[in-house]
Amino acid sequence: QVQLEESGGGLVQAGGSLRLSCAFSGRNFRSYTMGWFRQFPGKEREFVAAVTSSLRGGGQFFGDSVKGRFTISRDNAQNQLYLQMNSLNPDDTAVYYCAAGTMILSETRNHASYLHWGQGTQVTVSS
Repeated sequence: QVQLEESGGGLVQAGGSLRLSCAFSGRNFRSYTMGWFRQFPGKEREFVAAVTSSLRGGGQFFGDSVKGRFTISRDNAQNQLYLQMNSLNPDDTAVYYCAAGTMILSETRNHASYLHWGQGTQVTVSS
């Protein structure tokens, strides 16, 4: 049974930084593609970033709105996923979710392709 737990959310001023963490419980962490999504009120979950499994080369993907500001990394020894968020702005305010899946590369940005989800952590950026 895979369980995911996010941490690191909070309130930050515009221009600031936050680092989100996701703890993975279960087996075969390194075989999963790990992703971050965010959800705005009344909207579908939006792709933020993903890092593929080691078997698929550990490649990284980013949503257009965060490219150049956010970085994603994983620690396969510690079963951890991270999202470093820099140059935050109020439009980044959302609930951020960690997700795990085993999809093909072309489906990496599709939230419906992920099998397991965390409960989410709130990120609020004040102007």
